Amino acid sequence: MRTALVPCADGYPRIVTPRLLATSDLHVTYQQNRDFVSAIRPHSPDDWLIVAGDVAEKFADVEWALGELRKRFARVVWSPGNHELWTVKDDPAQSRGEVRYKQLVELCRSLDVLTPEDEFAVFEGAGGPVAVAPLFTLYDYTFRPAGTTDKVSALTAAQDAGVVCTDEYFLHFDPYPSREAWCAARLEESERRLRAVDESLRTVLINHWPLVRDPTFVLRYPEFALWCGTEHTADWHLKYRAAVMVYGHLHIPRTIRKDGVRFDEVSLGYPREWQPRGWTKAPLLDVLRKDDAR
Repeated sequence: MRTALVPCADGYPRIVTPRLLATSDLHVTYQQNRDFVSAIRPHSPDDWLIVAGDVAEKFADVEWALGELRKRFARVVWSPGNHELWTVKDDPAQSRGEVRYKQLVELCRSLDVLTPEDEFAVFEGAGGPVAVAPLFTLYDYTFRPAGTTDKVSALTAAQDAGVVCTDEYFLHFDPYPSREAWCAARLEESERRLRAVDESLRTVLINHWPLVRDPTFVLRYPEFALWCGTEHTADWHLKYRAAVMVYGHLHIPRTIRKDGVRFDEVSLGYPREWQPRGWTKAPLLDVLRKDDAR
């Protein structure tokens, strides 16, 4: 296990074990969130940082944020969120669907940021060793409202409740015939990579969308769960030996346990959401902490 000597306020260095830290939903289009990212600092120069999606909508903003973070952390690990996959009119990059995702992967690689397409790295600091597994699964409309049995009835119920995710306008699924088809392809690829992980290692599973439906039960508008994941990942935390599952998307930072596995939402969210919490510095969650203090 690596350690580092870090100066303290009293002038004497102390030994610090590298930590695996996490955040998500940075939404740096907002200046307050951009300032937040500028304030993020590691505890040790060997700390790793997970960014579980929704950095921004435009390529230039994604590049700025991940580039700034990569300068400060020994490793940065990124999973895409729905906002990176949006094609918005004022982004010079007008690519769509899978092509856009692949371009984001290449952007990350140019910054030395790990993606779901790269070999899973092994973190050997505090709480390790663990295989750090960024995933990209999308969703397939199987988190349906009560009383609905298929996508059509589920979307109708959501529309009747006044709930429609902006993905329906900006997140394109080319060249697949549907988001469900793209999701199915991503599930197959993700499982292929997870099956290849050394069975002696626990994993930290990272995905923008939660791998189980439970976190969506507290949504103010339960119909929004339609855009929050897929039932096909409900047992992945057990099947793939998860020590922790890290996600974002809901903008409800909290920790739950399922089957003894901790699920951490690490979202920052929009300024109107996080500013009332009174945060005065950029908090990062210690993913492999020994207790449940947040």
